[in-house]
Amino acid sequence: MPDNCGMTQHIPLIEMTRGGTLECQHFGSVAVVDASGRLLAQAGDPHWLTFSRSTLKALQALPLMESGGARQFGFTTAQLAMLCASHNGEDMHVAQTESMLDKAGLNHKALRCGCHVPGLFTLLDVAPPEGLVYDERHNNCSGKHAGFLAYCVQHGLSLDDYTEPGHPLQQVIRRDVARAVGMDAEDFKMGIDGCSAPNYAMPLASLARGYARLASGLQDAEFGESFAALGNAMTTHPELVSGTGRNDLAFMQIGRGDWVTKIGADGVQVIGSKSRQEALAIKIIDANKPALYAATVEVLEQLGWLDDAQREALEPWRAREIINARGMRVGERLPAFQLTVKA
Repeated sequence: MPDNCGMTQHIPLIEMTRGGTLECQHFGSVAVVDASGRLLAQAGDPHWLTFSRSTLKALQALPLMESGGARQFGFTTAQLAMLCASHNGEDMHVAQTESMLDKAGLNHKALRCGCHVPGLFTLLDVAPPEGLVYDERHNNCSGKHAGFLAYCVQHGLSLDDYTEPGHPLQQVIRRDVARAVGMDAEDFKMGIDGCSAPNYAMPLASLARGYARLASGLQDAEFGESFAALGNAMTTHPELVSGTGRNDLAFMQIGRGDWVTKIGADGVQVIGSKSRQEALAIKIIDANKPALYAATVEVLEQLGWLDDAQREALEPWRAREIINARGMRVGERLPAFQLTVKA
């Protein structure tokens, strides 16, 4: 029997109405924790087991950072951001990936992330130009994979199979991710992500703890220097972490350097606050993106993390009004939950 057997733990986070009648409910859960793992607030099941998907990238970079590999290869702050990126495959992203591979003495044929149409088109629902040429460098995970390869070069490990779960790189990633989120590595449920690398399912609260620690930077006793460098890179170069028109770019810009945020496929988002050393993790169970964005803004609102300017800037991500193709307002998308705050 699977660990998550049913949806009774989740609650409606976002409701959609049309003509004043309820049409859709998007169920999910929220966990808010501090760097010690203390649960501060919740909605639904804060311990729901969820695959971390691309929110894991900053933690997957820990072995390279801890081994001094990023310094050895001369990776810039921009390239540290690329380690954590789910990017659009824009020219700026491809150039950084090329530079990272060059510093490791490799080319893009060493990447094992696969090839897909750049996210600049698929994620923004824009038709790609006729004759578009793209390769592994345009894959949204190419920066992470360039970091994987750099670690392998640093340690003399095989390159052809670096995404295999049994590869020494993936074993040390599993170890460090477990340490970062406060779990035993043997308790992870493993799956294979879209980029062919192992990905791990963990309770929402554990994922949030990893980001609270990432946001705490130098205050973290175990990974302080690595977390400080990665968190600074993400907030300094949010355009590299995601790209034009994307959620992570907008949220980190609106957070003014305080919010370290990362979205993951299939309804996962995590935001850590550097000033608070706290983080939220949210899962929308049907993976609806507008509902995820709207629920995330509402969590920030209920936590009191927003000032008036941030509230106004985030308003488009709430997408309260449902507009049809003729520009008519035909419905609403509204929050349906209240966080339970722990004493």
